[in-house]
Amino acid sequence: MRCPKCQEIEDRVIDSRMSKEGDSIRRRRECSACGTRFTTYEQIERIELRVLKRDGRHELFERKKLLTSFEKACEKRPIPMNEIDRCIDEIIQEIETENTREISTRTIGLKVMEKLHLVDPVAYVRFASVYRRFEEIGDFLEEIQTMEKRAIKSPEQMELFPEK
Repeated sequence: MRCPKCQEIEDRVIDSRMSKEGDSIRRRRECSACGTRFTTYEQIERIELRVLKRDGRHELFERKKLLTSFEKACEKRPIPMNEIDRCIDEIIQEIETENTREISTRTIGLKVMEKLHLVDPVAYVRFASVYRRFEEIGDFLEEIQTMEKRAIKSPEQMELFPEK
């Protein structure tokens, strides 16, 4: 690592610490020539993941876009931000373990719906309405009824649409 002051290559590591998330190592270094101290970060080099859009275009995967989708679906819901971050981290980890360089928006959407279904039913329906392009109220009702059939009901939970 070159010293930012004198450009010398020789330095020594004074201190190493793992980041809070555990995905990088922070190193304090001291230049052997001029004594300047500086910080470097070491992290795993990740493959560049590309997203295949519905219209056939490709673009780089961006965590921020995934976060924005989650935040919109969870808006005004009692879901802590650390829960959203945990879901996003899990999705990214699932994608990375598949060892693929390209993933479709369809696959990402399904993973998001899977996580939201576990976290909050309202956020799930919100996301599903955009993802599946609901156009009529019947689409919402159908999704809610399908979701209710899959859900494990507790005795004190009310029916959304009780049968008459």
